[in-house]
Amino acid sequence: MLTVAAQIVEILKGQGCQYAFGVPGKPIVPLILEMEHRDMNFVLARHECSAGYMATGYALKNDSLAVAIGTSGPGGTNLLTAAAQAKAYHAPVLFITGHPPLTDMGKPVGQDSSMFGTDLTEMFRSVTLFSAKVEDANLLKKYMQYALERALLGEKGPVHLSIPLDVLIDKIAPFTSPIKLINDTPISGNLKQAAHILQDAKRPVLLLGKGVHIAKAYREVMQFSEKWNIPVMTTPGGKGTFPTKHRLSLGAYGLGGTEAATAYMAEGVDVMVVIGSKLTDMSIAGLASEQYPKTMIHFDQQANFIGKSILVDTVFVKGDAKKNLQQLNTNYSSNRETPNLKPYWKKEIRDIEEKKKDQAVYRNLSTAEVMKCLRAVLPEETVVFGDDGSHTFYAIKYFDIVKSGTFFFDDVFGAMGHGLNFAIGAKIAAKATPVVSFTGDGCVMMQGTEISTAVNQKIPMIFYVFNNGMLDMVDKGMRYNIGRSAGTRYTTAMNATLFAESLGAIGYRCTKMEEIVQATEIALKERQTAVIEILVEKEEVPPTLKRG
Repeated sequence: MLTVAAQIVEILKGQGCQYAFGVPGKPIVPLILEMEHRDMNFVLARHECSAGYMATGYALKNDSLAVAIGTSGPGGTNLLTAAAQAKAYHAPVLFITGHPPLTDMGKPVGQDSSMFGTDLTEMFRSVTLFSAKVEDANLLKKYMQYALERALLGEKGPVHLSIPLDVLIDKIAPFTSPIKLINDTPISGNLKQAAHILQDAKRPVLLLGKGVHIAKAYREVMQFSEKWNIPVMTTPGGKGTFPTKHRLSLGAYGLGGTEAATAYMAEGVDVMVVIGSKLTDMSIAGLASEQYPKTMIHFDQQANFIGKSILVDTVFVKGDAKKNLQQLNTNYSSNRETPNLKPYWKKEIRDIEEKKKDQAVYRNLSTAEVMKCLRAVLPEETVVFGDDGSHTFYAIKYFDIVKSGTFFFDDVFGAMGHGLNFAIGAKIAAKATPVVSFTGDGCVMMQGTEISTAVNQKIPMIFYVFNNGMLDMVDKGMRYNIGRSAGTRYTTAMNATLFAESLGAIGYRCTKMEEIVQATEIALKERQTAVIEILVEKEEVPPTLKRG
């Protein structure tokens, strides 16, 4: 016989999950002790929300189930934001929350998670694909089976189980993983129609979202764009899915978008092919209704947001983008000539040169120029996780992608500090891969204590902190739209270097480009947790003003 806690650990390990992320508390102690006993690594986070973000980064990079653990009551509510962020990324994360013993139900219990207190099972329903309370040890097998099915099959995403303390220590007959999960990737019945539309298209464009990352369809997207000679744009979340300097690349579109992409769209397109994007206001910022394509072909797992943002005739290609593109590439072809995109990039170059005139009066470093500097000094295989803020939109516009699958950013839920923690979880999953975080002083104020987690885990990675003493994206948005800002600037700016050093990391404070280069070279060589703080210009206007 095994305890429920022991059985859970065995199931997790059987799914390829070697790490769990969380913060301990009385109701979940049996689970943590079993992890220690059964050689599963428990990563002690500084906050449950951060633990959930780390688990998400781990799931994305390890391509497996991940687990985040929180105690009852506030431990569980702290995980809610992370669950919502995981759902936005379709990340298979099992969130486990504690619960006081069932025998105490209805009593005034501290940190109660039942219907009489903080009903975590109910709270998690809107931010996960499945949420349930295991009220009987004999139900574990069925509940785990259903949770794994929802997490790992189809659209994928986070799931939640609330497990009372007395259930965790109860004993059951051992069982292996409930079922062998073999994912099915059906092919859309609309591919033939989509191919015929593409064959007749005169001026098409391809818009890539973060669904390409989720499907890992990098090769298929490349083959598709080259076979059909279609210009490629990426949404903010799709950054990193296509090399910036490819002959068919127009760079980014929407917030952080290039002038090249804007100019191409301004001349009109007849067919837009969207792969893995919900087409949020960030993704199509700046797209006027008169620029709408005549027809859209939309690849996605779910139909929830098809035809909601751009109201034109749309062919929905349902299912896994990778498999559908493979079919399209194999069975259909085009004789379209390669488009000449150089005139559009000339407009981008002119725009960049025009902005350089402003830099002459800057007191601090230009974030735009810093991004170009970082691209030159970082190895091309470096995986970047962008946090939410204007600093990442500078990266979307100015940080070139050399290899597909090396830049990640969320343009749907957008929780500040998630990228910092995604990076930690991803680095734990892929120790040999160089991983860095682009974050801002505002994000560090929220989630920066997890630098201590990276130090304690002996993780060699770099956190770049872009510090201008404010919540820059909101500040500039308010100034642009209503003429002034309020509540966006810190009276006392942080010293991220001293903060990092207090947590055990190596800190560098940079006010010159050569200092950034030197600090990066040292950090890459020393292979320790490093924070490179970059003091950037307060008044530089970020590429985020297209959004109303």
